[in-house]
Amino acid sequence: MNILALNCGSSSLKYQLFDWKSHQKLASGLVDRIGQPGTLIRHEVGGRPAKRIEARCADHSAAIERVLAMLLELLPDGEGVRAVGHRLVHGGDRFARSVLIDDEVERAIEELIPLAPLHNPANLAGIRAIRKLLPEVPQVAVFDTAFHQTMPEQAYVYPVLREWSEQYGVRRYGFHGTSHLYVSRRVAGMLNRPIEALRIISCHVGNGASVSAVKFGKSIDTSMGLTPLAGVVMGTRSGDCDPGMVPYLHARTGLGFEEIFECLNRKSGMLGMTGFSDLRDIESRHGEGDLRCTHALRVYAYSLKKYIGAYAAAMNGVDAIVFTAGVGENSPVVRELAISEMQYLGIKLDPRLNQAAIRGVEGVITEPGSATKVVVVSTNEEQVIVEDTVALLQGRSPAAADFRYTFEDPDQCYEPMELAPARPAAPPIPIPVAVSNRHVHLSRADLDVLFGPGYRLTPLRPLSQPGQFAAQECVTIQGPKGRIESVRILGPERKATQIEISQTDAYKLGVEAPLRDSGDIAGSGGLQLSGPRGELTIHEGVILSWRHVHMHTSDAARFGLRDRDHVRVRTGGERSVTFENVLVRVNEAFSLEMHLDTDEANAALLRNGDRALLIKADMKAVLAVPEPRIAESRLPA
Repeated sequence: MNILALNCGSSSLKYQLFDWKSHQKLASGLVDRIGQPGTLIRHEVGGRPAKRIEARCADHSAAIERVLAMLLELLPDGEGVRAVGHRLVHGGDRFARSVLIDDEVERAIEELIPLAPLHNPANLAGIRAIRKLLPEVPQVAVFDTAFHQTMPEQAYVYPVLREWSEQYGVRRYGFHGTSHLYVSRRVAGMLNRPIEALRIISCHVGNGASVSAVKFGKSIDTSMGLTPLAGVVMGTRSGDCDPGMVPYLHARTGLGFEEIFECLNRKSGMLGMTGFSDLRDIESRHGEGDLRCTHALRVYAYSLKKYIGAYAAAMNGVDAIVFTAGVGENSPVVRELAISEMQYLGIKLDPRLNQAAIRGVEGVITEPGSATKVVVVSTNEEQVIVEDTVALLQGRSPAAADFRYTFEDPDQCYEPMELAPARPAAPPIPIPVAVSNRHVHLSRADLDVLFGPGYRLTPLRPLSQPGQFAAQECVTIQGPKGRIESVRILGPERKATQIEISQTDAYKLGVEAPLRDSGDIAGSGGLQLSGPRGELTIHEGVILSWRHVHMHTSDAARFGLRDRDHVRVRTGGERSVTFENVLVRVNEAFSLEMHLDTDEANAALLRNGDRALLIKADMKAVLAVPEPRIAESRLPA
């Protein structure tokens, strides 16, 4: 029995032909740019490489006719398509399960167009095209919203005027239901536990994204709402925002309500924050030091983390967290960030398994002793469509309590990932710690003002970094609220004057000092300097120095690091502290040493000469820590 699964978008058509008897996918593909010049068909048969075919498809009917012609060529004489299952985006509150399509169902789908004006018309076009081309073939509607119809009232009701809810259907519906159903039941099979005993948080993270709380097999809450705009941050959609921004932006920009809605749907999210909607581009740019992409990844992961935490509370715990769809299946970085700092859930991520789970590799990515399992699953909405279609043709209901999908069978759906043995860890290399007190670097011009023309600094003692020294000379620094005397000058001279202080010093002086890498002073604050021969006011140059490790190139090679990488460092001493997001500076002139300011050193009970260990080298470590506590601070470029 050959079943055709169709997913009609506004200008696209995804299809899959499935042989139910052999449980094999015969063909699949995508028709893109329907109704536009340059329609392209990507057609794949069996496991062979996909063919790219240029065609003219004026509408969905023409596209489906072309696809059917290609599919029928694959079938033996006398065989045809036995039934067609359609993915329907919005079923409102009328459809809580998949149904055979008749005239009444078709009318109901049409009446629901106001709730899904971009999607339901395309879905209807697919249904009507099949009726025209294959009038005797039964059709089944599988609704994205149906899975979420089990939500309790407190989860789906919006606190708005009652007549809005009763007359216009304003409530939470949720989407990606077919995907959430598939992955939650597949996870149950992978864990070899009944779905009725599991609390699962399903994270469908692609260009569109939603999170669902699945308690004992039923959706009890989900992040998308009346429309797919609500919830977590997405590729082009904003996710949750204050509705008050709409009239505010209307008043301030003159944009109409529909224009603002269009921006929130198609120009916001990651695209709005970075200029890119594809997370692969954003991760790449982050690795190159693009601060917009770094901050956007923080926002993205934090929005997922909030929903995971909320749904763990809603279900009184969680047994498994599953990641699926394009980003969820292929971004170890996003997965790690979304579940970081969740020790209270008993999550113990296995970094090697997490890195291995990409490009179709599925499995549990937590350690065996992890109380909450984290699982990566490749979603397969078409499989649900096919199995629901077959069940209805056989007179069975997919909504029945005893109904089971084939992908729930633990013997058929999962083989644990196997990794090559890890290489023995190299012995740790201790890093000396240097506590950096407040100090000043002076330019030649400012040195002349404070100490007299042509004045030369007098070395007091050499510093650990070659060529640098602490001078005998000191200055007084004056801020709006206070002053600090006898601040040591470090030599040699620099191109621009820079004053490095601690947060405690900033409070005393009454200045806002951004957290910066040394030398990055553009846009920073200023204060007054006093020396024996004069005074001057600098307008920028006051910073809190970003915690960092100096490395010779040979040290960097041993650690496998590059200049401006970020690492985690654990210190010893009386109080063991792990410092996140430590900047690495590599230069032929440097010697190995970690620099902390006095506030950080005091908090960790560290002194000059103590030792630290690099425990993780990770360009992405910057993303796993909270924003710096200084309002005007930013990450180093």
